[in-house]
Amino acid sequence: MSQGQNVGQFYLGCAVWAFPGWVGSFYPAKAPAREFLPLYCDRFIAVEGNTTFYAVPDAATLHRWRDTMPPGFKFCPKFPKTVTHQGPLMGQIEGAIAFLNHLKTGLGDRLGPVFAQLPPSYSPAHSDDLAQFFAALPTDHPLGLELRHPDWFTPTGRDRLAPLLDAITPVCLDTRPIYRCPDNPQARSRNHKPDLPVLPHCPAPIVLIRWITHPDPQYNEITQNFWVHQVAQWLIEGKTVYFFVHCPQEEHSPHTARQFYHQLQAIAPHLPPLPWDTLPEPPQQLSLF
Repeated sequence: MSQGQNVGQFYLGCAVWAFPGWVGSFYPAKAPAREFLPLYCDRFIAVEGNTTFYAVPDAATLHRWRDTMPPGFKFCPKFPKTVTHQGPLMGQIEGAIAFLNHLKTGLGDRLGPVFAQLPPSYSPAHSDDLAQFFAALPTDHPLGLELRHPDWFTPTGRDRLAPLLDAITPVCLDTRPIYRCPDNPQARSRNHKPDLPVLPHCPAPIVLIRWITHPDPQYNEITQNFWVHQVAQWLIEGKTVYFFVHCPQEEHSPHTARQFYHQLQAIAPHLPPLPWDTLPEPPQQLSLF
């Protein structure tokens, strides 16, 4: 998806495509589950692959996804939890390499950055293991890293992390909207997102943002303005930015993402129309009276 000389690329999407609650709003009424992926691809240009954290899709499934995703679309999966949540990463290096090769073979150029989301127990005390793990992985595809232990966000933790940041894609998790609010939008969520600092200092040429939003737009406004201007600056610098919108009540995510894109377009007019905005409007129901 080229967007002009010396201007970075921007990919927007949600965490999933197979969400039944989108039928009738994001997806047409009565849309069957088998149509969710093509319908999603008609609207956004990237998706975060949460599914691979829990189970690795077989080759036939990957080929079907690749054939459904249009040119330029990007699937950005997580390493399986069997790699990232089973103790030292180097103990799982063979599985990690096999996973990468499996995805590259199955998805081809539809594969975006593959990232490791590490558990809260993985602290800077494991920095040697972390460095060895990424050094042992193939270097022919973008790799990302999301950290959740709070000590990584201290000056000492950042110093230990700094040598890695030139070579890997930093994954920034921003949960401020769901913690800087009077209620608890995660009350119905099975897995609660952590409340951690946001570190948008990203020297790498590729950046991945996971923005956890509130169902009520008023609590997203401050961070939305922050990310619109930060993303616009990164695009000016020529970075490739992947931006994924989550919500504890996932029904809201697509429309929040669309609103974000429109606000970004206002200060980055080189961006092409969002695919969603090029779709014909559904016919209006005619009144019988």
